[in-house]
Amino acid sequence: MRIELATAPGDQQYPNEDYASIALPASGSGGALVVLDGVTPPAGDDGCVHSVSWFTARLGGSLLELSGSRRDMPLTQCLSEAIARTAASHSSTCDLSHHLTPQATAVAARWDAERIEYLVLSDSVLLIESAHGGVTPVLDDRIDRLRAEGKRLAPLRNAEGGFFTAAADPAVSDKAVTGEFPRGEVRALAALTDGATRWVERFGEGDWADCFALLRKEGPQALIDRVRAVEHADPDGTAFPRGKTHDDAAVAFVEP
Repeated sequence: MRIELATAPGDQQYPNEDYASIALPASGSGGALVVLDGVTPPAGDDGCVHSVSWFTARLGGSLLELSGSRRDMPLTQCLSEAIARTAASHSSTCDLSHHLTPQATAVAARWDAERIEYLVLSDSVLLIESAHGGVTPVLDDRIDRLRAEGKRLAPLRNAEGGFFTAAADPAVSDKAVTGEFPRGEVRALAALTDGATRWVERFGEGDWADCFALLRKEGPQALIDRVRAVEHADPDGTAFPRGKTHDDAAVAFVEP
């Protein structure tokens, strides 16, 4: 089994709001991965006394533990329970009904000898390499579709007809993109936050197959380094307009 993780903050002056981890059971059979991208709120009140990094650490830890230990629960149920646990940990101090309450995108995958399950919520990405070498991206493309329609995203966050993130409502797990593959059909997996997917989606340095080939050959840190190189070459966003010059980036690569 090959496991590689890399993450880097977009700005060294602020905590990294991404979360990436992998759990392997004591039996040595199977495993689970979780990658979250904390959503940085605009300046102002978000109704919470905690940071986004506080939130992603707790949500990610709960989701990883449940995904790895509760094989009887589908990943959607694991996410619901993780959201509920996290909400309970700060409901007495924070206004969780606030639309900017801490939240995150989510990718989870779980494997055993028979199958590989996956869940993707919002704009982080799961890449699945088949046994024959093809690469399939698993995408929740709601944000891209809304942008293509010229709609403002802010009023459509966690709203019907809009897009969804893991915040304080456990029911949001039903909005995730989910599925499974027979274990024998999958060679490797990679989960990426959008700070890393910029290499494909924003900068056009290659397609998803090229991205996976880079991960396989050089590893997750090499992908993040290449993203940073393009960002440093275009600090003002002239060639590649973007909301942040640098974004938090996290990548997990697994050959189960």
